[in-house]
Amino acid sequence: MFERYVGVDYSGAETPDSSLKGLRVYLSDREGPPKEIPPPPSPRKYWTRRGLGVWLGDLLAEDVPTLAGLDHGFSFPVRYFLEHKLPWDWPAFLEDFVLHWPTAAPHTYVDFVRDGFTGFGSARTGDRKWRRVVEEYAKAKSVFHFDVQGSVAKSTHAGLPWLLHIRSRVGPRLRFWPFDGWQIPRRRSAIAEVYPSLWMKQFPREGRDDDQQAAYAACEWMRRADVDGTLVDYLEPELSVRDRKAAEVEGWILGITGPRP
Repeated sequence: MFERYVGVDYSGAETPDSSLKGLRVYLSDREGPPKEIPPPPSPRKYWTRRGLGVWLGDLLAEDVPTLAGLDHGFSFPVRYFLEHKLPWDWPAFLEDFVLHWPTAAPHTYVDFVRDGFTGFGSARTGDRKWRRVVEEYAKAKSVFHFDVQGSVAKSTHAGLPWLLHIRSRVGPRLRFWPFDGWQIPRRRSAIAEVYPSLWMKQFPREGRDDDQQAAYAACEWMRRADVDGTLVDYLEPELSVRDRKAAEVEGWILGITGPRP
């Protein structure tokens, strides 16, 4: 289905322009194996969220079918939409989120919005007990469960504005899975939420640290699943009608399939 694969280990630390050791990118073609991609030359040693958002937007705008996996939440639980009386419309959700949580603004930490120093985060909050259907399947923490090990809450709140940037940059040629449909048309690029912990132990470390291994594993799993033909099954998880409807606004994690335990 694809010719290139990108695995990203994300980070919600510091500001959008901070050089972050925890923000890592691996890329491969069909032949593999993935190679780490350094940020464009600059005084910063590591990627910034802004630099990554711009680079991904440009890469996915190229006429090369590419599958990119990012390890942060792409949306919030249905309960959030109900509590805040929001339409079940993912693009509208992104616009509304960015209005209240301006975490892509210069010099802005996620905690600045959480603490009320900027933005209107108090008008768009959630409870850590609220979980998306896919988080129940994967036994993962809620996107609102901050300040604990293994949490994706901060990276999710930091990363959502960059999804909007990428969507605006590339347009309808890029499919945000599954919000734009579970099936991805041929010759289209796609971007999906991934959970590298599912795969990190499948591949030898070869000197990589945890962040590098997470990005590498996501990239290599996607490549192998596409090459061996199993990726198409993961793009159509076996869900009940109710769970599928929820996932179309909450999002889904690529690699999670089968009935809820």
